[in-house]
Amino acid sequence: MSAPGHILYTFRRCPYAMRGRMGLSMAGLPVHVREVVLRDKPADMLAASPKGTVPVLVTTSGEVVDESLDVMRWALAQNDPEGWLAADPETTDMLISRNDGVFKHALDRYKYPNRYSDEDLVPGAAREAGLDILRDLNSRLEAHGGQLVRPTRSLADMAIFPFVRQYAHTGMDWFRAQDLPALQVWLDGHKQSALFKSVMAKYAQWEPGSDEPLLPAAA
Repeated sequence: MSAPGHILYTFRRCPYAMRGRMGLSMAGLPVHVREVVLRDKPADMLAASPKGTVPVLVTTSGEVVDESLDVMRWALAQNDPEGWLAADPETTDMLISRNDGVFKHALDRYKYPNRYSDEDLVPGAAREAGLDILRDLNSRLEAHGGQLVRPTRSLADMAIFPFVRQYAHTGMDWFRAQDLPALQVWLDGHKQSALFKSVMAKYAQWEPGSDEPLLPAAA
């Protein structure tokens, strides 16, 4: 390791890991990236967090933070230059809870129908269940000037955006045809943001002794 810093076990395409990385990047903390392959999880990661999901943050003090929203909140508690945590905490908690519960349930069954073939919720119904929530998000974006709880991005936007992105990419042509104008603009804006692009850099699989690049800090 070239310099002291926290350690982040992450998987580039996981939406939970994406939001954890965005929180850490926004806070501007020195974080060494250990990119993992989920079918080949490193022993060091499992020793820190036996549940084996990403992200896993190991701080310089040895604290382990292994839930993505906790990673975001931990990082922003150190430094929150855009005031993400201060933006309507009650509504933020509700929106994230719904995203991580009802919306993620529908998203999984829409994106991975073969995994849930024994359930009654068919992919089309799962897609519609997700769409109902996206319609509500679209209305909130229209009401708040383009972001979910205020005119500028906050914790709610950054915690939810990676999952909306995954939903959209499951059937992009269909998604583009939906009457969700504010949501389409919001999604494209976050996908093209410098913050998101920086945390989506590609890294080789980490192995003990290999390089541990620093996560880029938000500009």
